[in-house]
Amino acid sequence: MKKFILASASPRRKELLEVMGIDFDVVVSDADEESVARNVPPELYVQELALLKAAATAKLVLKNKQALIISADTIVTLDGEILGKPADIADAERILSMLSGRAHEVYTGYCVMRLADGKTVCKSVCTKVHFKDIDSDTIKAYIDSGEPMDKAGAYGIQGRGSVLIDKISGDYFNVVGLPVSALYDTLNTEFDTDILKGEE
Repeated sequence: MKKFILASASPRRKELLEVMGIDFDVVVSDADEESVARNVPPELYVQELALLKAAATAKLVLKNKQALIISADTIVTLDGEILGKPADIADAERILSMLSGRAHEVYTGYCVMRLADGKTVCKSVCTKVHFKDIDSDTIKAYIDSGEPMDKAGAYGIQGRGSVLIDKISGDYFNVVGLPVSALYDTLNTEFDTDILKGEE
């Protein structure tokens, strides 16, 4: 029976894997994300980050040859700029003001790595998110909730940040941090693992 390992400390990704019905352990590496060059298209950048995390975690669990490692990384982009987690309150205000009344992209790259033979599949999914026009008082009130400070793009679609969003085009779960439908397809077609049918 395959053993799943989530190479992420994200509580949101943990919750989404649980929703999928996957039994897994969490093993987080100290991968140096700054080593990945940003001068590549965002869909490749997030895949490289996910691959870096998977490879670093693989070194920690090499003895478990039945393991399938799942890793992911999510970024928000606007006009080609990657909007990471805000550095401070002023940065959160800047980011949310930029997003107000506009559409931006959320990319999640994910990798599945099988230790038995080293097979690795990395893909990315993009979702377009449309923000409402939000005034400065609303932005400040949202920042006061504390939610934006540890989120890429300074908002959480699964939390209070949901009230700031007009609509999305694409996979909602991708914005949360893990495109569960695409991940299911990859496990099924590339790794002979159908979660719904219990074929693990």
